[in-house]
Amino acid sequence: MSPERAAAAADASRGTAQVPSPGLDAAWASHPVLDSMLRGQNHRRQLDRRHPWLFDTAVVLIVALISLPDLLTRRTHGPFGEASTRADYPTAALIAFAVALIVPLWWRRRAPAVTFFVILSVSLIQWSLGVWQQAGIAALVALYTLASRGSLRLLGWAAALTFAGLTLATCFLVPVENPLLGLFFLLGTTTAAMATGLTLRIRRMYLAALEDRAARLEIERDQRVQLTAAAERARVAREMHDIVGHNLSVMVSVADGAATLATNRGEQSADALRILADTGRQAMSELRRVLGVLRENHPPERPLNPQPGIPDLDQLLTRVRAAGLPVTYRTVGNLDTLSSGVQLTIYRIVQESLTNTLKHGGPGSAAEVSVTSETGRVHIRIADTGTPPTARTTTEPQTATPGHGLVGIRQRAAMYGGEVTIGPRDTGNGWLVDVSLDASTDPPPSGDPKR
Repeated sequence: MSPERAAAAADASRGTAQVPSPGLDAAWASHPVLDSMLRGQNHRRQLDRRHPWLFDTAVVLIVALISLPDLLTRRTHGPFGEASTRADYPTAALIAFAVALIVPLWWRRRAPAVTFFVILSVSLIQWSLGVWQQAGIAALVALYTLASRGSLRLLGWAAALTFAGLTLATCFLVPVENPLLGLFFLLGTTTAAMATGLTLRIRRMYLAALEDRAARLEIERDQRVQLTAAAERARVAREMHDIVGHNLSVMVSVADGAATLATNRGEQSADALRILADTGRQAMSELRRVLGVLRENHPPERPLNPQPGIPDLDQLLTRVRAAGLPVTYRTVGNLDTLSSGVQLTIYRIVQESLTNTLKHGGPGSAAEVSVTSETGRVHIRIADTGTPPTARTTTEPQTATPGHGLVGIRQRAAMYGGEVTIGPRDTGNGWLVDVSLDASTDPPPSGDPKR
């Protein structure tokens, strides 16, 4: 079935109006007869949901009306030609049998198995007395309801008992002129009742599955939208923090230093420089507040400090060693000449890599950190000897500044045209983070495809 027809079927199961879909479905829905039938089906379904007892009562009355002429005329012939023994019984007994067959139908949807077995028991009793009645159609209605709403395991037993009872009645209990012909028609109508019930049962299950699938697709769509929005907010927050926040902190530090120097020299520009520094601090506070809105789960505000760089790696490694991870640190080249953005990227890459090692390296692991600067490129290598790489997962370091794990490393490196290699070491034990940055270029703008 096409998605359009499946959606139309789901709408029909909810009792809503049918919306024509392209192609064959549109032709069906535009047909006046079929359209009126669908609308009538929807109205009946809605009425049945509001007042279920009305439909049950209608079924009981319809079966009673079908049986009424048979009781009033007291015909002396059975359904297949031979005279029956019904004339030997009083009308009150026949009416009692009819009532016992018809009234249980009022509970057929609430207790389908009990209703069927009660009607079958009454039918067997009257067949054993040699009586056929039109009210016996109640057994077909009860069997249809059991196939549509009851237990499938009980349906098998019900079918077997029905077939056995009909065979016994037509061949031995009730006088029948053509028992094989009668048995053929009776078994055919019984099979048709069960097949109709099973067909409607499968249709309801299919429509319920379509509704469940549509609901799950709506939930998944909303979740994808939320995840996409959260990822974009996190990216914007990270870039604003790394670029705008760092530059503001540098401006504030320079303004404070210039104000102190101007004060010592007695220059009039000291007040203007202090105002500039205070304005920068206010801007940084507002920036933190904006980032807190962008990040769904942001930590409590803390005092603002300038963004870390290469000189702060020593303090970072000291804290990591204090946490129990031996770290060897080596540098090559003049790293102090690197721009503040490159130094911040190097610091964050080392920080996130070592935090990942602390989380998943296991006892007895060690790490090696090397930073090399030459010919406009910076090479960062962090290798550890922790648990096998198959046990590693992308983590988010629990640092003062929220990290973004291995994904954050790749995104930070992409800002400087970097190449990232993350995976197991050649030795088969431990994890390797190898990053190469182009330190001669500025990071691309926010709309750059490299992001």
